[in-house]
Amino acid sequence: MEVQLEPAPWRLRGLPVCASTETELDRWLARDPRLVGDAPLRAPRAVIARRQRFGRGQQGRPWSSPAGGVWLSAAMPWPASVATAAAPGLAVAVGLCLRLEARGLPVRLKWPNDLLLPGGVVGGGVGGGGGGPRKLAGLLPRLRLRGGTCRWARVGVGLNAANRAPAGAVALAEPLGAGRADPLLWCGEVLTALEWAMAWAGRPQEVCRQAEQRLHLPDGPIHLDGIDWWPAGLAADGGLRLVAGSAQRVLHRGFGAG
Repeated sequence: MEVQLEPAPWRLRGLPVCASTETELDRWLARDPRLVGDAPLRAPRAVIARRQRFGRGQQGRPWSSPAGGVWLSAAMPWPASVATAAAPGLAVAVGLCLRLEARGLPVRLKWPNDLLLPGGVVGGGVGGGGGGPRKLAGLLPRLRLRGGTCRWARVGVGLNAANRAPAGAVALAEPLGAGRADPLLWCGEVLTALEWAMAWAGRPQEVCRQAEQRLHLPDGPIHLDGIDWWPAGLAADGGLRLVAGSAQRVLHRGFGAG
């Protein structure tokens, strides 16, 4: 199923360096008088930095953010009802997968929102050897809620492009070549991925279907509450389905306030 993406009226702020694009976006949103009270966000906005000094990922872990990568934090209009909307991290992950696949990269989605490049990917294709999958991008999604209503969604994006990737990660320059890993080009691709997410935000089942097609499941079980649970795919709401014999449960990603 396809939808026609309409270019979003982005408001953008570019910085040569900052502590964190997440912090800069916090300040921008807090100072906007149009967002006082229960007012929803009408147009998307993003802060983009050439490099971050103190980038952060999931659970506050540090994220290496040298020059050459795409370091971006965005706030986006999102459906007011969380129960009937797609999970923003999952939607953005699928949108970014589509942009990367268009360049010939067979990326995989590690639930809830990391993108992996399989081992052995060379020049946009899969070659021999290469070891296990490596992290190409990470997402940090959040929802801004007020009285149970979503005012906007936001997501931090870290994409290794032409930068030197840390251990266990990979940058686009490796499979694509430096000429096709320009961070300015990939800033545009990330914004297009965010537009895809906004366009599909009201169709959570389709987002989950697209995500499950690209899902990378761990080789071993997940140990929870003294039980070994085996990942079995995605639930309709984007949670990770787990099974242990005849027992089933769904693991959900929590959202912080944003």
